Amino acid sequence: DVNVVDRPKLVPGGNAIGVKINTKGVLVVAVTDVIGIDGERYNPAKDAGIKPGDSILKINDIEVKDAQHVVELLNQLQDQKIKLEIDRNNIKYEVEATPVKSLQDNCYRLGIWVRDKTAGIGTLTFYDKNSKVFGALGHGITDMDTGNLLTPNYGKIINAKISNIEQGKKGSPGEIKGMFYETNKELGEIKTNSNYGIFGVISDEFIKSDNKEPIPIGFKEEVKVGKAHILATIEGNKVERFDIEITDVQYQDKPEQKSMTIKITDKRLLEKTGGIVQGMSGSPIIQDGKLIGAVTHVFVNDPTKGYGVFIEWMLEQIK
Repeated sequence: DVNVVDRPKLVPGGNAIGVKINTKGVLVVAVTDVIGIDGERYNPAKDAGIKPGDSILKINDIEVKDAQHVVELLNQLQDQKIKLEIDRNNIKYEVEATPVKSLQDNCYRLGIWVRDKTAGIGTLTFYDKNSKVFGALGHGITDMDTGNLLTPNYGKIINAKISNIEQGKKGSPGEIKGMFYETNKELGEIKTNSNYGIFGVISDEFIKSDNKEPIPIGFKEEVKVGKAHILATIEGNKVERFDIEITDVQYQDKPEQKSMTIKITDKRLLEKTGGIVQGMSGSPIIQDGKLIGAVTHVFVNDPTKGYGVFIEWMLEQIK
């Protein structure tokens, strides 16, 4: 028996994008003591079993909107025992805690530092003109303090313009610095943040303005050691082609991030960036006219080299 598999066609990206995510509830990034008005030290969060990396979804059955909302709720409830709904590693449970009035500012506190949003620069990997699904980054967005994958309540991608590039050097990864502009005009809405990228729905306006044509994907079995190229933006908002070499391929049976090792060979890109820099994550990798994957990581000790992920692993994340 032979199973005939349709070969999807996708429009390769390379566009620099601004990424903004508002988390579901608030993410606890640190647990700390509170000095009460009596001068004693208290740690209500620690006593309740709350840990860094937990997300607080509800306080007394009220959905938490953001960090400021937590402050408002605690000061409304004051020193009465409260119920918190926590998410830890996608498992929800409830704990109880009693806020303490802080000597520092007379506000009621639990002894936690929280974060409710994040933003950065990345690269669009692909979009589908028919389903309007997009994929970007090639890896997930994690919190810089806890390392946890962020769960988006609402997220969007917007226009970004490259303003400066910090070159990558051995031991110090470089960075593309950009500006978000036309922030009221979304390029797309983020629905999923996974280990293999962010995914969502691209806007009709962006599809109309982008003049690239779809190309077939390359299945993982077709990826081979040898020449290829990436699409990336390193000046303004102009997508350009840069030569690379695939030096190693891991023929994985199940999704893993480090599917292939790549080396930047393009002289202009090496002069401009020193190799792969932060912000280039998601740059589509094209070999023999097929979209085979995306750039994901740089080697810290050799910025000319990095990893790419198979496009198949990214497509598996789309629900």
